[in-house]
Amino acid sequence: VQLQASGGGLVQPGGSLRLTCAASGLPSEEYGIGWFRQAPGKEREGVSCMSSSDGSTYYIESVKGRFTIARDNANPTVFLHLQMDSLRPEDTAVYYCAVHVPGDRRLCGTTRADYWGQGTQVTVSS
Repeated sequence: VQLQASGGGLVQPGGSLRLTCAASGLPSEEYGIGWFRQAPGKEREGVSCMSSSDGSTYYIESVKGRFTIARDNANPTVFLHLQMDSLRPEDTAVYYCAVHVPGDRRLCGTTRADYWGQGTQVTVSS
């Protein structure tokens, strides 16, 4: 499995960014896929995750109503997007995409993913 994240950058509070993870080599069995973030001096946390089997999703409380996770299947590559709206300074972090096999959206409750992409920096600042 290979994961390539993109889309980070600098944005003002209240602005939007869209992150994309290009995932290739995914297995045929059920897996969990999602986005994590790590701010300076803080532990990595699961932001939003999805079950491959039924597309069900999970969001941490602090991003509900502001972030949206979505998947585009362009066989053999899956593109996982994270639309981030109404961004706040506390959203500043390095964002990573991750996959765990077998797994589902509960991936976000743990940091024990099998595969990690490189991080992409998101900075929310005026």
